Amino acid sequence: MSASLLYFDRNENQYGPAPACFDVLRRAGIEEMSVYSRDFQRGVKSVLSERLARDFGVPESAILLGYGAEDILKQTVHCYLGAGDRIMIPSHSWWYYKTIADEVGGVTVEYPIVEGDSSFEYDIETMLRLYDEQHPDVVLISSPNNPTGNALAHDDLIRILTHMRDGIVVLDQAYWSYALEENNDVGALHAEYPNLLIVRTFSKYYALAGVRIGYAVMGSMLGELERFSARYLGYHRLSEQVALAAIDSAGYYRDIAAKMEEDREMFRQTLGALPGFTVFRSHANFVLVKMPEQQCASLKARLTERGMIVKFMNEPQLHAHMRITLGTQEQNRLLADAIVACIREEVLA
Repeated sequence: MSASLLYFDRNENQYGPAPACFDVLRRAGIEEMSVYSRDFQRGVKSVLSERLARDFGVPESAILLGYGAEDILKQTVHCYLGAGDRIMIPSHSWWYYKTIADEVGGVTVEYPIVEGDSSFEYDIETMLRLYDEQHPDVVLISSPNNPTGNALAHDDLIRILTHMRDGIVVLDQAYWSYALEENNDVGALHAEYPNLLIVRTFSKYYALAGVRIGYAVMGSMLGELERFSARYLGYHRLSEQVALAAIDSAGYYRDIAAKMEEDREMFRQTLGALPGFTVFRSHANFVLVKMPEQQCASLKARLTERGMIVKFMNEPQLHAHMRITLGTQEQNRLLADAIVACIREEVLA
């Protein structure tokens, strides 16, 4: 096995944060690390919540900050879900959704994400029918979704939100920024749907997973969550400054997004040419690949021997699939070539 492993299984951003983020750390002094925030004296939570509110065109009070999107999702479920209450989650989704519901004795109701020829898709009709039948307290929607990579079209999202006005809807958009097309309609959604919580993070697109900072935009009906999550002494001041530097480095991150767009297509062309392989279209920093099930174990072993760690799925409905986190362009090319070589080796063996 190679002494230096390449990880393609963690959905982390291998390009790293913008240079301006490191400048913040180099300039950090006693003010950022030893003194509590005084932003409350200006009637706001923090400089970051103030900036996000201005960028999205929403009241500052609508911004919730947290220890990554994970923290906000957990706070939300623990706030609104009790023993026996129902939460709807996607059938193919992050395992953590069910875990946090289980922590409070909630009942998870799965709605389908179905496999198409080139991408997975939300089954909107069944989703709406289940909502009417199950009367869930919370509905969790992931777009783009992990691990399938599919995203809801705007018209489909509006249809869902309009139908679910009497419940709490959580829209997990951890991977939203990777699509090159403009999809930032937070302000309009906030104004129209007071029951909606939009959750985002600086971990993925901005390559700040270790900094652990996320945020959400809360609809006006979610005052209970605002009280539940209030932090009297403020937030992580240094992390906020790093996040602000990332926001101000738009060109750096759009360049990375463009490279990832190229590499998603490279994987589609390269691996899609292998017999029995399908590379599904993705709007995130990963691609889901379906392959002949009998080749999964040997391919995983051969890649591991080469020092390349890829996530092979072992879920009931995704057991002949691997999810490849995009690395740098050099890393992605190495992996694609290695997979092709491994499959050829097995065929010739």
